[in-house]
Amino acid sequence: MAISNLKAQLESLVKLQEIDTKIYGLRREKEAKPAQIKALEVSFEEKKQSLAEAEKKSLDYQKEKKDAELELGSKEENIKKLQAQLYSLKTNKEYQTMLQQIQDAKADCSVVEDKILEAMDKIDKAKAGVEEEKQKLGVEEKNFASEKKEIQDRVKEIDDQLAVFEAQKKEASSGIDPEMLARYERILSSREGLAIVYVHNNSCGGCNMFVPPQVINLIKMYDHLVTCEMCNRILYIKDN
Repeated sequence: MAISNLKAQLESLVKLQEIDTKIYGLRREKEAKPAQIKALEVSFEEKKQSLAEAEKKSLDYQKEKKDAELELGSKEENIKKLQAQLYSLKTNKEYQTMLQQIQDAKADCSVVEDKILEAMDKIDKAKAGVEEEKQKLGVEEKNFASEKKEIQDRVKEIDDQLAVFEAQKKEASSGIDPEMLARYERILSSREGLAIVYVHNNSCGGCNMFVPPQVINLIKMYDHLVTCEMCNRILYIKDN
């Protein structure tokens, strides 16, 4: 493709590439933001789970206490029935047997009472744990909201910067040959935002592929666009 004043056109492409490098960098940064917010949300949900587990533990201990109280009530009621039967017994043997049953039942009540006291102790500790988790979560919620807002504010900044650079790109593109610009844009799209690169120390600035001396001479002739055989990016020689 023969282009008049190719050197000047390449210099314009280099300036355009500088703008596009900023544009692509900002776009990549913006594209990463939803994942960052999602990571914050996942982390916050995990921290909320700690509170949920502490609350569940507290409820479990309360149920444990209630069940033990019901069990104790049932045993005490049974003792009352056994005691009421004492006066209807006819022999001393029956009386002594009933007394032993009552004594055993009271021993069982003592065991259940210990279970109730143990459950009450667990409940107190669990409630303290719930309060601690609530305080922690309150701090985490503030941090989460602050970090999320910071990301959202950065996205707005990026949008504002992109609008400026897009306007600069439009202006910088206006004097470039349409065919040359179209080729540049195709390479830009397929090569992650890098379409034109300098040759430095006989190497392509895009893929580090060795550039033979004869190719460098072709570039310096400014007769037509020369691209890298490996990555297809436009090659350019920086003036000393």
